[in-house]
Amino acid sequence: MAAKSKPSAAQQIIDLLAERNQTLVTAESCTGGLIASALTDVPGASAAIYGGYITYANSAKSRMIQVQPRLIGDYGAVSNQVARAMADGARNTARVDFAVATTGIAGPDGGTDKKPVGLVYVAVSSELATVVIEHRFGDLSRDAIRKATVDAALDLVLQVLTSDPPGP
Repeated sequence: MAAKSKPSAAQQIIDLLAERNQTLVTAESCTGGLIASALTDVPGASAAIYGGYITYANSAKSRMIQVQPRLIGDYGAVSNQVARAMADGARNTARVDFAVATTGIAGPDGGTDKKPVGLVYVAVSSELATVVIEHRFGDLSRDAIRKATVDAALDLVLQVLTSDPPGP
C-alpha cells in the first residue's frame, strides 16, 4: 500500500480556513488569477475563498483595492510598499480575514537593472500583521516565474495561517 501523500498547500489552506470559519481573498497582478485558480481547484474551496481581484493595471490597483496612486508613483507598482498596500486594501475592501497579493515582473520584457525580470513581491495581510517577501526568480521563463510566484504565495499563506492563532 502506497504512503498517503501530503495534501497540497492549496488543500491545506482551504482545510485550515474552513475549519476556522475564516476567508481569504486574492489580489493578483503578475499572476493574473492563477492563485485564485489554484485555490478554487480544491473541492470545498467555496467555504473559504471569498474571491479575487486581478489588478494588472495600476489604475485597477487604485480603483479596486484602494492602493494610493502616490504610492505607485513613489515606489513603482513592483515594490514592497505596493504589495503591502494591495494585500491590506484587498482584505479591507472584501472584509475578509486574510488576503494574499502579488506584484512582479514576469517578463520577458519590463525589467531594469534595479528591478529585473523575475523580481516579485508576495504579501499576506491578516488582522495581526502584513508580511511581505521579496523573491528574485531570475532567468526563468514567464510561465515559470508566474508558477514560482503562485507556489511562493501559497507557501506564505500557509506559513501565516499556521503561525496565527485561530480566530474566536
